[in-house]
Amino acid sequence: MMKKIFFGLTLSCLFCSCLFAQIRIPMVFGDSMVLQREQPIPVWGWASPGTQIRGTLGTAHAKAVTGKDGKWMLHFPAFKAGGPYTLKVSGADDDVEFKNVLIGDVWLASGQSNMEWQVKDAKDAAKEIAASNWPQIRFLVVEHNKSLTPQQDIGGGRWRACDTANTGGFSAVAYYFARRIHQEQNVPIGVIQSTWGGTPVEAWTGREGLLASPVTKQRILANDTLTKADFIRDSVDLVRFWDIVYHPQNNADHDIPAETFNDASWPQIEMPALVRDFGGPYEGIVWMRKKITLPVSFKGKVLTVELGHPEMNYSLYVNGDEICKTVWNASLFHHYTIPTEMLKTGENVIALRIAMLWGGGGLNPPADSIYVSDGATRISLAGPWRYKKDLEPPVPAIRNYHCYPAMLFNAMIHPLVPYAIKGVIWYQGEANENAGFDYRQLFPSLIKDWRQRWKQGDFPFLYVQLANYKKIKPAPSESEWAEVREAQAMTQSLPNTGMACIIDIGEADNIHPANKQEVGHRLALVAGKQVYHQKGIVSGPSFVGFKVVNHRVRIRFAGTGTGLSTRDGKAVTGFAIAGADKRFYWASAVIEGNEVVVYSDLVATPTAVRYAWADNPVCNLINSAGLPAVPFRTDSWKGITQP
Repeated sequence: MMKKIFFGLTLSCLFCSCLFAQIRIPMVFGDSMVLQREQPIPVWGWASPGTQIRGTLGTAHAKAVTGKDGKWMLHFPAFKAGGPYTLKVSGADDDVEFKNVLIGDVWLASGQSNMEWQVKDAKDAAKEIAASNWPQIRFLVVEHNKSLTPQQDIGGGRWRACDTANTGGFSAVAYYFARRIHQEQNVPIGVIQSTWGGTPVEAWTGREGLLASPVTKQRILANDTLTKADFIRDSVDLVRFWDIVYHPQNNADHDIPAETFNDASWPQIEMPALVRDFGGPYEGIVWMRKKITLPVSFKGKVLTVELGHPEMNYSLYVNGDEICKTVWNASLFHHYTIPTEMLKTGENVIALRIAMLWGGGGLNPPADSIYVSDGATRISLAGPWRYKKDLEPPVPAIRNYHCYPAMLFNAMIHPLVPYAIKGVIWYQGEANENAGFDYRQLFPSLIKDWRQRWKQGDFPFLYVQLANYKKIKPAPSESEWAEVREAQAMTQSLPNTGMACIIDIGEADNIHPANKQEVGHRLALVAGKQVYHQKGIVSGPSFVGFKVVNHRVRIRFAGTGTGLSTRDGKAVTGFAIAGADKRFYWASAVIEGNEVVVYSDLVATPTAVRYAWADNPVCNLINSAGLPAVPFRTDSWKGITQP
């Protein structure tokens, strides 16, 4: 028996030794990849200590010896744009070969959902995908992953060319950026897409960068108490979470939508309403019911139910029959056909089972967006509904560890270093809307951290400023989104950074504005001048100074081109003015050359001016290139996100 055990252990050890002896190369390398031109090209991997490693890329050769830690690194000389080449790496007994390798410019595209938003979900998707035939533009989409410690390899992903089969799944912003650069520079473009929706900047920053900031030091140290068991527990809770959201959990739930169910004891709420209207913060499932009376004229007709703009997952029932289940997406309208056999003349019951999650949930106003209709006549669903919370088990609390500091850096950025890149394009900030003041440190910390790790100097770091979003407010007010935009604009003080302003192409009701073509175009404009040394106007007017003259404020701008104007040809909008009392009023504004004169009869002695300082500002100032003026303020008064 002991001999059998010993023999088994010996085979096992030999098997493990053979695996370790094989050459292994991280998944950032692969067939059809793009390698960075005009820079030394590092290629690395693992093998048994002391293994002689030989590499060839085209006609270039490189050698290395595996260190005691099992790692090796080849250094190929700089190449000009071109290809295709074959990259071959050989060890003592085996080799790895990658084919169809191009040399061009490699851009790392990162951030949250607006960078992740796919071509297939953006504007003109079908048309754009059908026209996608760019064999020299290749994407590597890094698989979502999180880790407590820096990883040596990504969780998954492979290089694919832009064509009708693949492009729909790529980042829309990155694709339109890459397409523009490829057309202008006539070189292959590689995009490494490492994105995750809803994530804060801290999750993408390395531990050392976070430790260096007092804003994040204690939070990153708190990660030291976590283990993989916490990840597992959260994953199990997440399965239970979605099971509750998708499937009624109470045995009596099948009776709740029915006409005969007695809801007389349920409280009432005026709809449309959101989670805050249901008595404050709430996480869980809410059942809602409303009785409506259909006229005789509706008899025999196919009707529609229109729910306007609901939030979160829901199920809709009519007289106990399920019409739809757990529908939630970025669409602005949700309407459903109701078969005639489900309805009757007289009283009918509309029921909703709706999830209240992450601070959201309910039906958004306006009231005239929710109704039942036969195409000619509408019966409003606004007004009193009966509702009941806690009829089902509470949803588990999800920690969302992928949003914790350094978790995404460890798994989705660290494994990419030191793959040679041209630069970074970044679109993020929505998840830090409550931390605009801290973002002044958080965002530059990420840029510095990445540059230090890549050891390519101050490589280009280009990013998108937050778009206009949320309701338009009738009076000047403070704004968390404006404070994040301010922090983003301030980050341009770092060397070799550039910002694309999109304050004019957002959507009030959609955090994912559809026009990603223009976002990619504006990033490419910045890259054209800053990275590729082209001439021209690449960004909108930016504030450079002001002075008060005779109760008016003269604002000076840079980047005006041949002059300032308004997008719609109307009077300048978007300016607010205040005196020492810090009360802002909408201001009149007149363009005079490269300046704008701002004034208000309500402010005799102006002290401060703000432009486009709102979640969703109404603003129209542009330069001669048609690019929007960057939001700004002349004051440094304490904002609502400043501790």
